[in-house]
Amino acid sequence: MNTSAILLIPQKTDIEQQQVVSAWGENGGRIKRLDKFWIKNEDLANQRIAIYGNLAFAFVVAQIYNVERLSPDDTLIAKLEDKWTKRIVQLKTIEQLSAQDFPTFIKPVVPKIFVAGFFQSLEDFQEIISGLPITEEILVATIVTDILAEARCYICDGVIMDIAFYEGSADLQEGEKFVSDFITDYKDHLPSVVVVDIAFSEKTGWFVLEFNACWGAGLNNCKAEKIVDCIIGATINIT
Repeated sequence: MNTSAILLIPQKTDIEQQQVVSAWGENGGRIKRLDKFWIKNEDLANQRIAIYGNLAFAFVVAQIYNVERLSPDDTLIAKLEDKWTKRIVQLKTIEQLSAQDFPTFIKPVVPKIFVAGFFQSLEDFQEIISGLPITEEILVATIVTDILAEARCYICDGVIMDIAFYEGSADLQEGEKFVSDFITDYKDHLPSVVVVDIAFSEKTGWFVLEFNACWGAGLNNCKAEKIVDCIIGATINIT
């Protein structure tokens, strides 16, 4: 772990964030809790930093301190081969949806503009997207009904730093091999640090569920001490 960066986190932290704080401190790293994070702290202006927090916190702090956040391509899941997704995942705009697409799973490309989930009808979906432009991009996926397990995997420079179940159970060694094979095929399409969530179905086996950025993803039972380098790598210090 490179402890030269100061970890910036919200003043109020949850259990997982506190685990990251503990791991950071045990490795000699410096930590700064930000209360009014939208106000620039001049003492941090020329320091190398690493951000870990929710979307709003990370977005504002990155702008204030002139750093970039490393995130996966939000549309990558729709570009993968079927052997990795084991279901149909399409990139569409809101206006391209029709009644025939339902029931289906829908997730926004821009995070958090609406709550991702399963929708039984076009009318159900339209109720939650009031005010959004019809050109807004969304990810539309067929519903997998027999998911038995879901696992989170932190990756740094093509190496699996940790993997853990956060839902259900299955053969985790097989899951890790699946992720390793996926990295071999798609390393050039992934950022240097990334979170890959996978799921297991009895019918299809392991498949890629989604991607997340290391600056904001929860641990989901991964060990903080194993993945701190992923958090460090997710903040690009420009100066």
